[in-house]
Amino acid sequence: MSFNIALSGVSAAQRDLDVTANNIANVNTVGFKESRAEFGDVYAASLLAGGKTKVGDGVLTQEVAQQFSQGSLQFTNTALDLAITGNGFFATVPEITSRDFSFTRAGQFKLDSDNFVVNSNGDNLLGFPVNSDGTSASVALSTTEPVRIPDSSGSPQETSEVDLRMNLPAGDTGLDPQDFDPEDPATYNAATSVTVYDSLGDSHVMTYYFVKDNAVDNEWYVAVAIDDTLVDMTDSTGADTDPATAVNTLGGNTGNSVTASKLIFSSGGDFTGMETPDGLATADFKMQTEALGAGILANGSDPTQQISIDFNLSTGSATPTEPTQFASAFEVTSLEQDGLPVGRLTGIDIGPDGLVRATFSNGTSEPIVRVALVRFSNEQGLTQESSTQWKESILSGEALAGEATTGTFGEINSSALEQANVNLTTELIDMIIAQRNFQANSRALEVNNSLNQTILNIR
Repeated sequence: MSFNIALSGVSAAQRDLDVTANNIANVNTVGFKESRAEFGDVYAASLLAGGKTKVGDGVLTQEVAQQFSQGSLQFTNTALDLAITGNGFFATVPEITSRDFSFTRAGQFKLDSDNFVVNSNGDNLLGFPVNSDGTSASVALSTTEPVRIPDSSGSPQETSEVDLRMNLPAGDTGLDPQDFDPEDPATYNAATSVTVYDSLGDSHVMTYYFVKDNAVDNEWYVAVAIDDTLVDMTDSTGADTDPATAVNTLGGNTGNSVTASKLIFSSGGDFTGMETPDGLATADFKMQTEALGAGILANGSDPTQQISIDFNLSTGSATPTEPTQFASAFEVTSLEQDGLPVGRLTGIDIGPDGLVRATFSNGTSEPIVRVALVRFSNEQGLTQESSTQWKESILSGEALAGEATTGTFGEINSSALEQANVNLTTELIDMIIAQRNFQANSRALEVNNSLNQTILNIR
């Protein structure tokens, strides 16, 4: 019997050495979780055996248990390197149509030839579909989809409004509005331009011409051209106006007849109102171009596009956001528009909650997907696989999916990797202990063998 006891001790020591060696071998494996050999003593008993004199039958390896403690983070320069701090696993599938889930803490992800996010094995990372506001459309594991980074461009946005603030020089000489000619700087007092965009994202130059009325003090005409083509104006209701009969016209003597709007100032230089060709403007004191039409937008974009010009008038009192007419030079203090050109993909940002957001060169960003996390009731019950992956089992319990930073799920760190949770110093000490145990049990075998030889040599 003592032979078997010593043999079980040798076997246990060998298993301890194997586990320690495997931990040491994977000290640089991202997402690796160290294992611990757990042993139990063995006793056999019969009905009539004396319990007080019973000797044990050796040792048995009960379990090689993985330890899911947090590994330290190593920060990188790659946005697709992901690390989890706290509970949870990334979910992957071997193919984009597969539902054969594997789970990992190793976040060394990259793009494949089709822009899907994959690990070194080619397994696809899974995420939750998201709404336009970045909220998850679903958080069920069954609705996850492979994460794919788009290679499309950011959508353009046609200009609908221009915000304009400026100072018009009070000391300028008034001009005859009927002599206005955009090709002759002598027929207008000042001009400024802004780039605007049509529905396809093409750019156009929108120019504003300011003509001081020589017949009425403190009043200025404003005319607008798109790509050097004059555009008739309406009030903010969009009412149509015939340039031939409109009160506010410019350029009647030059063949450049166009409806315009009037800016009205007080004797103190404050902006007090605006008169459109349809009368006194009352709706936010905006003026609006007529539909630009296919004559200006000849690229197939929306010909019904109109652009409002907002002068920010406050009916209460003068504010810094309004145009002024002071005794200083013409100066534009603000000229902003809300259109956007087509944007190209410039970067990917992954937040702590796993939301993947694409940013584009036109200044827009777009939520794409949210990286899914999965947890288990009993992590140690997971079935181990190669490449630092695990499978669900009866002992682990069912996979429960959710968003990072919610409930008991941890946080996702972009540009970081979770290192193995192996303490090399501890493992080297454990290896010395296992070696000592192996030697001691081997000595017990040797002593037993000597005793047997002695007994056999008795005559």
